[in-house]
Amino acid sequence: MDTTVVIVGAGPAGLAVGACLKRAGVDFILLEKSQEIAPAWRRHYRRLHLHTVKSFSSLPFLPFPKNYPRYVPRELVVRYLDDYAEKFDLRPRFGVTVKAIRLGHGGFLVETGSDNLKARHVVIASGNNAEPIIPRLPAIEAFKGEVLHSTDYTQATPFAGRSVLIVGMGNTGAEIALDLVESGARPTISVRKGVHIVPRQLFGVPIQMVGIASRPMPQALNDWMFPIILDFALGKLEKYGIVRPKQGILQQIDEVGRIPVIDVGTVDAITKGAIKIAPDIAGFTERGAAFTDGRQENFDAVILATGYRPGYEKFLPVELQPERSGVNARASQLGLYLVGFYNPVTGLLREIGREAKAVAADIARRG
Repeated sequence: MDTTVVIVGAGPAGLAVGACLKRAGVDFILLEKSQEIAPAWRRHYRRLHLHTVKSFSSLPFLPFPKNYPRYVPRELVVRYLDDYAEKFDLRPRFGVTVKAIRLGHGGFLVETGSDNLKARHVVIASGNNAEPIIPRLPAIEAFKGEVLHSTDYTQATPFAGRSVLIVGMGNTGAEIALDLVESGARPTISVRKGVHIVPRQLFGVPIQMVGIASRPMPQALNDWMFPIILDFALGKLEKYGIVRPKQGILQQIDEVGRIPVIDVGTVDAITKGAIKIAPDIAGFTERGAAFTDGRQENFDAVILATGYRPGYEKFLPVELQPERSGVNARASQLGLYLVGFYNPVTGLLREIGREAKAVAADIARRG
């Protein structure tokens, strides 16, 4: 064996697993296809802040600094991750792209563009945001304005004074719309289907802490109770074109992995008319888009907030893919784990820390 463990990805999940393996005395090699750690966090739009409180969002063995704000901004998250790698002496092999992972005798063969590694265990920690999803939108080729995916959006300044259509209302689409309106743009969000929205703080309590406290309750009770509370907190949003899915909040997270939109001001801008809501797109024109309700509007630019996919299926055969993120019977038996692919309402970074500790312990136990 070249190493006991190969970790694929040097974002928060890969770093957390590396730190936990170091604590357990297990040797590993950390691979990163970019030339720096946490590349996804470095390219996120500038106004991004954690939606979860710092006290429940740090990685194992290193809290966020006390002088960081409760909701840590992107640039401080990047600084924290740099400090984390330095503290635990995590030194990824940069510029290494995994091409294939194959099961061999007593372990795995990890094939890269320049080298092959043998390992007893493999941890996939490359993140949910590895590849942007570019949907096939009707007649998008007819549109003469600017079209970009949210992965290429950094700030609102270039869009000041312009009319912008945002396709998709997840957390990214909602926050980009708010960023745009605060910088003098005129955003419209196309919402194809229902969306759950929760405030970042519910009556002064961080929604993450509400989620942690309510998690032991039956899912059906939570999903019945939250809409009543949220209507009181945010108002009924159907009149603005936002409807809830038939699935409850927790049911949707568990069944399709979609977390609610955590509102940091977008709802207020919608109710004041600063951000418009439109239904699904029927088709594009040279100067704008037509919607399924019959209206047609002109736009200067289109931003696709249409999400991402993990992308590990390109190098990991279906028969080797664990059934879910973290430690489970199949992952433990194979020695191949996913870390950082389950985003609960209680917070992704918190979950990454829990998964990393559990995976490292399982690897150390199995040897």
